Amino acid sequence: MCNILLGNFLELLFDSEKIIMTGGIVLIVLVVFFENGVIFTFFLPGDYLLFLSGLFCANGILEIDITTLTLLIFFAALLGCFFGYYFGRRVGYTLYNRKESRFFKKKYLEEAEKFFNKWGGRSIILSRFLPIVRTFVPVLAGIAKYRLKLFAFYTFAGVTLWVSSLVLGGYFLGQEFPQLKNYIHYIIAGFLLVTTITLIKSWMVVRKQSRS
Repeated sequence: MCNILLGNFLELLFDSEKIIMTGGIVLIVLVVFFENGVIFTFFLPGDYLLFLSGLFCANGILEIDITTLTLLIFFAALLGCFFGYYFGRRVGYTLYNRKESRFFKKKYLEEAEKFFNKWGGRSIILSRFLPIVRTFVPVLAGIAKYRLKLFAFYTFAGVTLWVSSLVLGGYFLGQEFPQLKNYIHYIIAGFLLVTTITLIKSWMVVRKQSRS
């Protein structure tokens, strides 16, 4: 019974449409917070959750005005990043000795570390658009004792770009093309394809740089 409930819960968390339809803005905000800095929730949807939130707002499915929606998601992402940063500063180093589990893979931490070392402060901005990596980079910045002022600057810039482009992009496209709500699964598949290709390219560049 517990396994069935856990399976249903995880299925809900993986499905952006269900998150929006079931939990509304409260669950959206919680998912965005956790996905942006709590490493054990790196699997949560991010990019297409934001896009669909804007799209559903435009179609009236999500009953909230776009300004409030954008600000709530912005602050949730910002707080998630700072949580990850302070977690990294306090106890993040212990992750390297942690046993792997279903919700934690050391390889994700190591690849994100290579990405952070290669790009420095810019990685904080770039990582907002890379699933998995965006969850780990704030923690790595904390572990590295990256200057708080610089972290705050790059995080603010990255979160602003990430939230505004996806939420507002979904909103304006939803207003212009209301029929998009009938093609949700194709939209999600498109996001997954793009982010997967981007992740693979980033991983290949980082691997090449680390070898040289």
